[in-house]
Amino acid sequence: MKLNPEERKKRPVFTGVIKYFPLALMEVSRVSLAGNKQHHPDKKLHWDRNKSTDDYDALARHLIEAGTIDNDGIRHTAKVAWRALACLEKELENEIKQGN
Repeated sequence: MKLNPEERKKRPVFTGVIKYFPLALMEVSRVSLAGNKQHHPDKKLHWDRNKSTDDYDALARHLIEAGTIDNDGIRHTAKVAWRALACLEKELENEIKQGN
């Protein structure tokens, strides 16, 4: 994403996200790694978008169990956050593709 300096200043990624939510972001990163190990144990960490295309349904399924731990030892709430980020990323990418 190419932004001019003024627009970059309006997106304080470190001070406005990472510094606010360090524990949560560390937990969400566990979701990424666990998913990669589940679907591609022989490959380095990457987001295989073809493996799960029902982000909103998966988000809702994990939301129903929020506050508990999934069978793989990871919090359902962390999986909700991961899915929410996936939905937002795809939404923003689609806007860019459409020229909005």
